Amino acid sequence: MRISQLFYQTLKEVPRDAQIPSHQLMFRAGMIQQLASGIYNYLPLARKSLNKLEAIIREELEKKGCQEVLLPMVQPSELWEESGRWGYYGPELLRLKDRKGNDFCLGPTHEEVVTDMVRRNLKSYKQLPWNLFQVQSKFRDEVRPRFGLMRGREFIMKDAYSFDVDEEASKVTYKKMYDAYTAIFNRCGLEFRAVDAATGNIGGDMSHEFQVLAKSGEDLILSCDKCDYAANVEKALTKRSEGKMDASALSANEKVHTPGSRTIEEVAEFLKLPANNFLKSIIYVIDEEPVLVLIQGDLEINESKLQTLMGANSVALADDKTVRDITGASTGFAGPVGLKKKLRIIADYSVSHGLNMVCGANEDDHHLLNVNYGRDYIADQISDISFAAAGDSCSLCEGTLEEHRGIEVGQVFFLGTKYSEAMKCTYLDKDGKEQLAVMGCYGIGVGRTMAAAIEQHHDDDGIIWPVAIAPYEVVVLPLQMNKEEVVQTGEDLYKKLKDAGIDVALDDREERAGFKFKDADLIGYPLQIVIGARSLENGELEVKIRKTGEKKNLPLGEIVSFVQEFIQNEKS
Repeated sequence: MRISQLFYQTLKEVPRDAQIPSHQLMFRAGMIQQLASGIYNYLPLARKSLNKLEAIIREELEKKGCQEVLLPMVQPSELWEESGRWGYYGPELLRLKDRKGNDFCLGPTHEEVVTDMVRRNLKSYKQLPWNLFQVQSKFRDEVRPRFGLMRGREFIMKDAYSFDVDEEASKVTYKKMYDAYTAIFNRCGLEFRAVDAATGNIGGDMSHEFQVLAKSGEDLILSCDKCDYAANVEKALTKRSEGKMDASALSANEKVHTPGSRTIEEVAEFLKLPANNFLKSIIYVIDEEPVLVLIQGDLEINESKLQTLMGANSVALADDKTVRDITGASTGFAGPVGLKKKLRIIADYSVSHGLNMVCGANEDDHHLLNVNYGRDYIADQISDISFAAAGDSCSLCEGTLEEHRGIEVGQVFFLGTKYSEAMKCTYLDKDGKEQLAVMGCYGIGVGRTMAAAIEQHHDDDGIIWPVAIAPYEVVVLPLQMNKEEVVQTGEDLYKKLKDAGIDVALDDREERAGFKFKDADLIGYPLQIVIGARSLENGELEVKIRKTGEKKNLPLGEIVSFVQEFIQNEKS
């Protein structure tokens, strides 16, 4: 590509809302333009990088027997109603009506559509396994789009869906896809970790996220310093168990007046007690059932763990009316003792270790002192529903959890029969009996992966592309465009590199040398080949390696072979 003809413009200024390096650099390098909040145009440099990333994805998935399809972005509500997600997915699902008044949505994911497609074709166990994937735009109406391609509303995603005869076969497919993702991100030159993860709105029983390690990452990852355990903080486990109370240390209950104090912080200040001496009591509505959830006052309820524990589709805080109907009091004064209505109680392990705790008295402006687990109340279920933290013990060994920041670029889910049961996706087994297909689903944020690569590979001057996904592998920089020998050498070398199968750009613009160098560093070409009149007199050209800043003077006749060897080594 001749840069004089390339559709792009490098810029010095960045949008005010561009807070992270990838957003700033992609805008400055002329890779993206914002069309609307969270919606972007991908310009040629970005599209080139995406094409290479998508090619890697396709190659690795096809090695695992995946087949590519393309499904509609606009989906009918009937399929979502069948799966049960139409009412549960939330405001991120952009709903719309056609001219006849029929309900549709813009697809944030395609479990329903692909399950419907497969059930129309699936008859016999002999047809399975199937693993179908697509690369397509998705839409999620994020409440606060931010960080450029990291959290947009419209985004490019690779999503795949597997169908197997049973759980054992499905988990074999899950492992194949896990291995494919490992190969994909390794080939992209990324430092990443595969971590145990929550399943969220997708559902299922098992999931792993692939997290690119970066200081700007939104996700908090905890990993063991002694073993391979790693998990998203939403799923991370630590060694916790139910405690035992010393009956001789238990004090009698006492109701106290706490006017205007409803939060843990306010009551702790009023009573001059530490937050860990309190019993945080919160009423949730879990799949339309009110549930009282208890945890030690200085800890936070991990709603992902709670959702997984309950096998629920949705977890939401109860509204004020529901709280008053159950407790007889306003929000902020709930407690497990003396509830107006009986309901299920779920408790974190931490409450069983607390002695003589304080909780709401189910009466406005009142709290109850000396509340103890086992004597004053019993939970229907006690489990780990709090967030693990750095410094906690590993759940698998004697190690300690450490904290990292990560960018989620991919996730694999074992779905089981969540969708096939709801949507009647069945086959006949070898005995002629009808069985449910067992499913998995697997996503990669393609645009996000490109942005994550920049987050991990950049410096003050610009992007430092991994060779495998760089828009161009090398740029040829003739400096004196008024000198025929410089221009001709650039043209000749450009042609030789193209003929050798190298993805090369030629900066043929009538610009100053400093301008060309700054653009080359900003855009992040892995190799820069500098052609100047003085170096030509010696029969040598300067080659700069962007990643290290190293410069080499090489004979003109060795340039092509050096570039080929460099690219091969970087991709291997």
